[in-house]
Amino acid sequence: MPASRTYVSGNFQLVLDGVKTGFLKSVEGGAATAEVVSEASDQSSPFIKKHLGAITYEPLVVEFGLSMDKSIYDWISASWTKKYMRKNGAIVTTDQRMNAVSQREFFNALITEVGIPACDGSSKDPAYLTVKFAPEYTRISKASGKADGGTKGKQKAWLTSNFRVKIGDLDCTRIKSVAAFSVTQKVATDDIGDARDYQLEPGDLEFPNLAITLAESSAKGWFDWFDSFVLKGNNEDKKEKNGSISFLAPNLSDELLRIDLFNLGIFKISHDKGEAKAEKVSTVTAHLYCERMELHLGAEKTAPSGAKVKGQKAKVKGQVKSRKSKGKGKGQK
Repeated sequence: MPASRTYVSGNFQLVLDGVKTGFLKSVEGGAATAEVVSEASDQSSPFIKKHLGAITYEPLVVEFGLSMDKSIYDWISASWTKKYMRKNGAIVTTDQRMNAVSQREFFNALITEVGIPACDGSSKDPAYLTVKFAPEYTRISKASGKADGGTKGKQKAWLTSNFRVKIGDLDCTRIKSVAAFSVTQKVATDDIGDARDYQLEPGDLEFPNLAITLAESSAKGWFDWFDSFVLKGNNEDKKEKNGSISFLAPNLSDELLRIDLFNLGIFKISHDKGEAKAEKVSTVTAHLYCERMELHLGAEKTAPSGAKVKGQKAKVKGQVKSRKSKGKGKGQK
């Protein structure tokens, strides 16, 4: 008989600086690996001598929705504004009865990548953030006791189809999708000769380009912007636009999460593939660069400077109501 029974992992709880932030959809990584170094033979032996070198630690990659403790979203927000925060914590693994059985502890971790899911008005899939963070070192240890959620209130339903886009004065009422994108943060290793675990220092922060697909019938303003900004060369800073991507609750009114976009510039707009006699709305895809982004939970109402959000808000609200009356309630169709 085995000394102990195996178990089926039930949940994974994320703890940050002692705060139980909630349960994760998935987790991977965090393993320690020692480099294997091969020495040149001194001809006294026919075999190559090997020994261990520096230790490295895999980044941890976690997925979660919008029902976690506010501290994890604050961590992301701080990293996007270069107010870097190093976090200690643990991934606690529980069995089906919520008994803690083990934990992966991590120390002095920096966020290195945040993945934003695609927005798609025709999708019914739930949405999750993907966050990768690099620890200076990790440890595996035992855990005990019962795990609880650590957050209060109902779980927030977050669907990829419930979104709203605002970009300057452009017509954004018939946007069909926004491609998934990731914000990346490079880290550098502070290599000290006698240290076994190297310190990590933040490097360059990079915000990605955006790919936005919309109905061709509402794209005139987008083509006008491209003609002026690209073809005629009127692309100085004041011609850039600000905007936002909002993820909405099922009522299409309450804002769960908002990403503010700053200094957007268009660099390509093209017609998507069309097929003769196909019952399909003709669409175009616009490609924009973005210099900076900020992440806010729904309760935070700060709008990006320069974006005409107040006037557009009333307009979009009326459009949502109109769509509901026609039986269309999701995305921007």
